[in-house]
Amino acid sequence: MPDNDIQLITTSDGSHSLLNTTLNETYHSVHGAIQETAYVFINNGLDYFIQLHMPQQISILEIGFGTGLNALMTLQSSFQTNISFHYTTLEAYPITSETVQLLNYAKVLNFNNASYYFAKLHEGLWEQEQTIEKNFFIKKLQSKIQDVICSPSSFDLIYFDAFAPSKQPDMWEMKVLQKIEAAMKPGAVFVTYCAKGQLKRDLKSLGLTVETLPGPPGKKEMVRATKK
Repeated sequence: MPDNDIQLITTSDGSHSLLNTTLNETYHSVHGAIQETAYVFINNGLDYFIQLHMPQQISILEIGFGTGLNALMTLQSSFQTNISFHYTTLEAYPITSETVQLLNYAKVLNFNNASYYFAKLHEGLWEQEQTIEKNFFIKKLQSKIQDVICSPSSFDLIYFDAFAPSKQPDMWEMKVLQKIEAAMKPGAVFVTYCAKGQLKRDLKSLGLTVETLPGPPGKKEMVRATKK
């Protein structure tokens, strides 16, 4: 059975998202799920970091695996590079396989074997690293960031994709941001769709260089922060 508190919705770009009816919060922008991920996490996160550092490998930490869209589009991007991707993602409340099968991302993105890869990302075991492709490895942790031990200076890129501060305030507290900052390597980049003033002040207080960027369609601004 699909999740009882989850409702499938179609966003403005034709791609699906989910509505958590308990929180009354969507997993992505209603203006376009794929469009939002491409703009916030791929273009202004992954592509920006690669252009800046030209790495041979990249370690990504995602806060909020959710539907798996960010992971799928990062995997898609990896096919265009020779970079080795190590993708760690946290999700305290995974969606069911029945809900996964309803999502149309593979059809909309329409790259070779997209359905196979999307299923593989979701079906892989939790708590241990899985090989998705020769240069893409994923480790899914069924846990909250508060309960995870992060090694210092271990990640190049942070996708911060928790529910909004108004819906999930504990995910945006200073102690969470401190943990993330400590896990970032020098030169690491943090990206999120959120542009709340408190978030920007907190990130600056941790010594990060904070940029307020134009947001994706339907949203005025987003945030990118870099560790010096």
